[in-house]
Amino acid sequence: MSIKRRQFLTGAAGAVAAASTVFSPMTIARNKKYRLGMVTSWPSSIDTLYGTAEYIGRSIEYATDGDVEVEVFAAGEQVGGLEVFDAVSSGAFAMGHTASYYYIGQDPTHAFFTSMPFGLTGQQQNAWIEEGGGGDLWNELNARSNMVAFLAGNTGGQTGGWFNKEINSPADLKGLKMRFPGVGGQVMARAGVNIQNLPGGQVYFALERGVIDAADWVSPYDDEILQLHKAAKYYYMPSWAEPGATLGLYVNNDIFKDLPKDIRETIPVAAKAANERMFAQYMARNGPALKRLIAGGAQVRTFPSDVLDVLKGYTDEIQQEHADKNKLYAKVYDQWQGFRDEVRAWTDVSEYNFLRYINGDLS
Repeated sequence: MSIKRRQFLTGAAGAVAAASTVFSPMTIARNKKYRLGMVTSWPSSIDTLYGTAEYIGRSIEYATDGDVEVEVFAAGEQVGGLEVFDAVSSGAFAMGHTASYYYIGQDPTHAFFTSMPFGLTGQQQNAWIEEGGGGDLWNELNARSNMVAFLAGNTGGQTGGWFNKEINSPADLKGLKMRFPGVGGQVMARAGVNIQNLPGGQVYFALERGVIDAADWVSPYDDEILQLHKAAKYYYMPSWAEPGATLGLYVNNDIFKDLPKDIRETIPVAAKAANERMFAQYMARNGPALKRLIAGGAQVRTFPSDVLDVLKGYTDEIQQEHADKNKLYAKVYDQWQGFRDEVRAWTDVSEYNFLRYINGDLS
């Protein structure tokens, strides 16, 4: 076993990978080297998102003793941040790191595999895709576009976004111009918001220049990097639309099938390690970042319950409308709801009640 492979096994990803036959001590004689390009939806300044894509690339390189070289591109370097899906589907690039809900214009079913409004938390989303049948449904959808996908990051709970005015009632949403992706954006649109779907690198400038009045991005750590607190002061919680957002590593299926077996097995292991690493990063970094944002003038607000009630009502309407029109959406929605109800039966009496007690709300 080479030094590089030992480094991978004893590093952050090694705990996940050690049990896999991919990393059994062996020497593979290979005459061919593989160069794989990975496009992403992230500006290079965001070290959690873009850094995760880089981590996946490094992990694949180390695990294959350099037989695979992965070149990672930030949004805009090769394709736009919202063009990753098509670039990988066409085979122009082997891999892409992105959020599937950016592509609901092609099929709204993609939204399930990032986050659904009033849906699953980060832990629940991971469980659904890994162990609850969601992964098979994801790749049933992806097969239509000649791709496979693997969990490759989770932000955990996000925020409700930055606003340049307070939201005290559903009427305050009407007429706002806001950056908001996924089905959550469709819900906001039904509430009277003018939705703009912008990649991360453009959000600050659009908000600062008044092109938009509000913006949803991720959570305090990334929002601080993008300096969104300098463009809007009201910071709303909770993230009703993205309680646990999954990111995906998409791989062109033709390219994937042509890779040797050991490399094909290495890619999902690297993605899984990155998924766990990102979740931990956000959990560790968001608290200190929130303190800094508040010290810098950000005013944290909670959405009024009547606002959330209206958004929940529109979510249910839109979900049913998509299900009525799209057979695969209906199939995924039905399975997803069943998993959601079962997992909540456990987390409601365990984690939720624990947090209620910690916060003094358990009677």
